[in-house]
Amino acid sequence: MREPILLTPGPLTTSLATKTAMLTDWGSWDSRFKALTASVCHDLLAIAGGLDSHVCVPLQGSGTFAVEAAVANLVPRDGKLLVLAGGAYGQRMADIARYLGRPYSVYATADDSAPDAATLAMLLHDDPAITHVGLVHCETSTGMLNPLPELAAAVHAAGRRLIVDAMSSFGALPIDVAALHIDALVASSNKCLEGVPGMGFVIVNQASLAQSAGNSHSLALDLHAQQQYLHASGQWRYTPPTHVVAALRAALDQYLAEGGQPARLARYAANARLLADTLQAGGLRPFLPPALQAPIILTFHAPAHPDYRFATFYEAVREQGFVLYPGKLTTQETFRVGCIGAIDHAEIGQAGHVIVSILRQLGWLA
Repeated sequence: MREPILLTPGPLTTSLATKTAMLTDWGSWDSRFKALTASVCHDLLAIAGGLDSHVCVPLQGSGTFAVEAAVANLVPRDGKLLVLAGGAYGQRMADIARYLGRPYSVYATADDSAPDAATLAMLLHDDPAITHVGLVHCETSTGMLNPLPELAAAVHAAGRRLIVDAMSSFGALPIDVAALHIDALVASSNKCLEGVPGMGFVIVNQASLAQSAGNSHSLALDLHAQQQYLHASGQWRYTPPTHVVAALRAALDQYLAEGGQPARLARYAANARLLADTLQAGGLRPFLPPALQAPIILTFHAPAHPDYRFATFYEAVREQGFVLYPGKLTTQETFRVGCIGAIDHAEIGQAGHVIVSILRQLGWLA
């Protein structure tokens, strides 16, 4: 039997080559592992367009670890973070600022509405205490694609600094950190790069990182110290996730061979179109309009049936070899289906057929 196909925003289905890369043990001080880390960081910087302006700081842990590290290091204790929150992950960034004791405010938008650049410009004008803006590029609680270029331009025009959580977009959607004046971009190994969980990274402006010395609340999450040690020795300060780094190296090799960001986006966009067409033809309604939808994860309204239970639906679909994701909205019953990972038309087509068939068998779709 094949492994289940993970139709989630990560962890996600990986290729055999990526899995195989984890069969080798690495010494963290070994010169070969140092070279592996350096090559991964170089390629991540290249994908982000930051080779001349930024550095890539890898960090053990999930993407949220890296988001917390970015906020803690880059927003000084007397600074203020404005969070653009249109979903659960934007709110998580605000929660991080609260835990850290950093002054912050929130520009909240509805789950199906994107933040507006003109409103952002007004908020920045009205509050000179704001030093940084935090934005989730693709809000995976719904699949919303926020207008990064327009928002980045408003932040730059106001002379503030931008921190972008690009967890579920980096590698597929085009982002140029230098051209967009992004102070820090945060992502992880297990999303559109199709690696495995366990490593986050922050692609951060060199000057901003240098100025952040002493800001961190945490020894382990100190990005400045991590980069200083890495630069001096080629080593991570503390035990690195060696197998995760090796898997990411293999995943990046496949990414580049596939054609890089344009090819990755094309495959995911084709997956998303087929999924949307199949489920809508079966009677399901997407949560977002096409103009706001990223081809990363799609949210659908649950069937309007009094007996609908996501857990029952999930298990039935899981029995057919596909893993879905629950909705993350508090006011509406939804479920989510990811379009990313080492999957293409074949898997997505099968998944769409299974989803519709199961809902009909359960009597929840006509």
